[in-house]
Amino acid sequence: MSDFNDSKSNITQTISPVDRDLKTFLSVSSCVIFLYVNGVMIFTLRKKTVFQEASRYILFGHMLWVDTLNLVMSVLLFVLAVCRLFVMKIVCLILLVAATALYQVSTLNLALMSLERYVAICIPLRHAEITTYGRTNMAIGVVWMLSWIQSLSEIIIFYSSDTNIAMHLFCSRTTLFRLQFYKKIEIAFTCIFFVSVCFVIIFSYASIASVAKSASCDKMSAKKANKTVLLHLIQLGLCAASILVGVIQEVIYVYTDYMTSLNVMYFCFVVFMIFPRCLSPLIYGMRDQAFSSLFKYYFTFGLKRKNSCITKIHISGGG
Repeated sequence: MSDFNDSKSNITQTISPVDRDLKTFLSVSSCVIFLYVNGVMIFTLRKKTVFQEASRYILFGHMLWVDTLNLVMSVLLFVLAVCRLFVMKIVCLILLVAATALYQVSTLNLALMSLERYVAICIPLRHAEITTYGRTNMAIGVVWMLSWIQSLSEIIIFYSSDTNIAMHLFCSRTTLFRLQFYKKIEIAFTCIFFVSVCFVIIFSYASIASVAKSASCDKMSAKKANKTVLLHLIQLGLCAASILVGVIQEVIYVYTDYMTSLNVMYFCFVVFMIFPRCLSPLIYGMRDQAFSSLFKYYFTFGLKRKNSCITKIHISGGG
């Protein structure tokens, strides 16, 4: 996210106002549409008791909230970059550390969702005992605590090394976090989180695939669960790809002209930062028959009749 902002620091000096406004409109309008979709999904989750008590739906709702906040933060930083707006250091600090924490919460939540599917398929008799309402919310709390470690470290270092916090500047990690130590912290936490989450997802996928081969397993449920975990792995891949935006930036600056590099960076912003946050909740929600039926009803303002299957929800067996 910040790398994209850095590449846009001089955009208003080289790009025509029409081109700039068109790209801003397309980005913001698409985000508004998906924010509405996410909003309807969150509303749907609050309309049935089972959606508020079952661990899989609690984690899904958490993903919706985090991805929605991530989307809002991405668009806000994008608009600041495109409009070349300067903000106070303290405001920029709040935006950047919040964006970092939300990004890491989103990543770690994928691990929680994969583990929930692992327990549902591999330890079905203890699923209700392990994934209680209280334990699920406790796990979410731990995820938030872990995600704020890097941000709190950066805040402490910032206040101990920077005395002019009232200064206005272009908001990006490069302009605000100039010390090399910040980069080392970012790389360390990124590697730890992604390696850990990748291990959990692959472990869950392999375990569910192994159980699916046994005769006593519900083949259909295991197959759906494995597809769900595979979806989480794809989501993680998109998150990892967004980190490579900075590397892509350096390459295109060397081998292409400036306008081409701006267009490529805009493409990276849309593909790796906007759409993963928008499409993942939609795809995940639509795969759940009980949830999707009720969601379509509210999304169409009641024009589409509720499917009778929304009352027949299999918590531990579904995908």
